[in-house]
Amino acid sequence: MGAVPVAASWVDGLQRKGYYTFTREQAQAGTQRSFVATQTALRRLKEQGRIVCPHRGFYVIVPEEYRETGCPPASWFVADLMRHLGQPYYVGLLSAAAIHGAAHQQPMVFQVVTDRPTHEMRAGKIVLRFTMDRKLEGRPVQQKQTETGTMRVATPETTAFDLVRFPAEAGHWSNVAMVLSELSERLAPRRLVQVASRVRVPDVQRLGYLLDALGHEELTGLLAAWLKERHPRSLPLQPRGGTKGELDRRWNVWPNVELEVDQ
Repeated sequence: MGAVPVAASWVDGLQRKGYYTFTREQAQAGTQRSFVATQTALRRLKEQGRIVCPHRGFYVIVPEEYRETGCPPASWFVADLMRHLGQPYYVGLLSAAAIHGAAHQQPMVFQVVTDRPTHEMRAGKIVLRFTMDRKLEGRPVQQKQTETGTMRVATPETTAFDLVRFPAEAGHWSNVAMVLSELSERLAPRRLVQVASRVRVPDVQRLGYLLDALGHEELTGLLAAWLKERHPRSLPLQPRGGTKGELDRRWNVWPNVELEVDQ
């Protein structure tokens, strides 16, 4: 039997056992073929749409029902992918917000936070985009069940802070505010304070200001008290955007961005 049928049979066997990812080394060992033969077989299976390769040496099996999109959802394989890369991670920003129910607009990409620069990856119609945070290991996360196992997802509070820490990745300030408004029912005042000690003071100022502006003062009392002890300097909501508007003295934030939020 040729290398391609052997590889196809091996891939089918993995799927029957509930596995949807594998590495080139695993395929070579599992099919007992040479490096060149294995590469050729995997390339042929990619051309047939049976597998997809988001990163060199890492493959995702594409079930029949996902042949049109060219890849199963990123939640099926993100944990295995990051393990293959040897990088800590969590699903964050708009992707985490959607998982927590703040899905006003489904994100076009699957957003992952990791500790080093990582190029965007594509698998079929799935796009994985990475944001770097060298201190991500200290951020509170949750283990969420997926179709194939579990994945690390930012808690609602970590997600809220990340939205203001990385506004460009979250669609800028009006979209940040809109997502925060939907996420607010999942936020807890004490947990916000716990995360506050793990981020920069300006991030606390901006998040507190936005939550108040959205009418969620019930969430910010403890956060405001925490911030007051640190005597923060005034700063603009949009960095390097000037000091327009009237200073919000509770948070020492200049509201230099006009927010458009569909409630």
